[in-house]
Amino acid sequence: MDHTAKILKELTEAFGPPGFEEEIREKIYNFIKDSVDEVKTDKLGSLIAIKKGKKEKPRVMFIAHIDEIGLMVKGFTQEGYVKFIPIGGWWSGVLIGQKVVLKTREGKKFKGIIGSTPPHLLRKKENISKLPEIDDLWIDFGVDTEFNPKEKLRIEIGDVMVPYSEFEILGNEKVYSSKSFDNRYGAGLLVRILEELKDKEFEGTFYGVFSVQEEVGLRGAGTSSWVVEPDVAIALDVSISEDTPDVKDKSEAKMGNGCSIVLLDVSMIANRRLTEFLRDIAEKEKIKYHLVTVPMGGYDTGRVHMFKEGVPSAIIGIPTRYIHGFHSLMHRDDFDNALKLSLNFVTNLTEEKLSEFTKYL
Repeated sequence: MDHTAKILKELTEAFGPPGFEEEIREKIYNFIKDSVDEVKTDKLGSLIAIKKGKKEKPRVMFIAHIDEIGLMVKGFTQEGYVKFIPIGGWWSGVLIGQKVVLKTREGKKFKGIIGSTPPHLLRKKENISKLPEIDDLWIDFGVDTEFNPKEKLRIEIGDVMVPYSEFEILGNEKVYSSKSFDNRYGAGLLVRILEELKDKEFEGTFYGVFSVQEEVGLRGAGTSSWVVEPDVAIALDVSISEDTPDVKDKSEAKMGNGCSIVLLDVSMIANRRLTEFLRDIAEKEKIKYHLVTVPMGGYDTGRVHMFKEGVPSAIIGIPTRYIHGFHSLMHRDDFDNALKLSLNFVTNLTEEKLSEFTKYL
């Protein structure tokens, strides 16, 4: 396992649902502290790493959210089964029978299984083919006649959980599996960018923002923008891999087909001149990439590009399978292409080029 894979393993396996990013934030800080000139936070908890170039301008913001979707305890049955609410976007079909890890107020961690009524006990035939609602599910931390987890494990309302899934390299050694590639891919990529920029020259000041609470409304992106006041912004986050059997339309968004340049999501239309600049760099440097739209999801730049009078913004992603579940897949070549594109963007950006992005008259 090389350096990059080790970073991804440590970050993906870390605990960090929205509003509870302490563990993942500390791990990232330890990775980047020796590569940058300054590290600060905003008042929501986003981590902001600053690397100074040859002059102050342009202020270049790369942003990757570090939170992952999770669950929160909302109550208990009499026996001690845990009832929960989602933190972020969940579909009940990926929850049933899966293992979660809960962190208590005291910092202790316990594993449990998400339970549902087995098909053998469903009374009506039509219910067998119908997915249960999230409200109908529960989490079992080892309930028996003498063991009530609420009492024995001191679980409380407000305790949070994330999927339990270990980082693995599959038989195809370029394909990695883990929870939370959304968006520990972006966080890992931003760590590697900061490491590489340590020995490179570039204009301006680079701000690497590891944002919080993206999965519940792009919140860290909004607050961190006031700290950075960026001249240009790039979000690093997953895109959808449209290469599974359920996808009917042909697409270039395939794992192993390079990094993605996202042209549109539900919260932003990417700056056209900025995306053209990214494409020019990719073609000049022979970096494999593809274009994609993501009409059903939003990125941190959805908030950043609306900051003050507007910030030219774009998204560099990698096609990822099975996100917002327990085991997602990514391709290492796509990650490496995203790293090359990001570094070449930073080292080639000038104030003159930046001015072209917002020249409308």
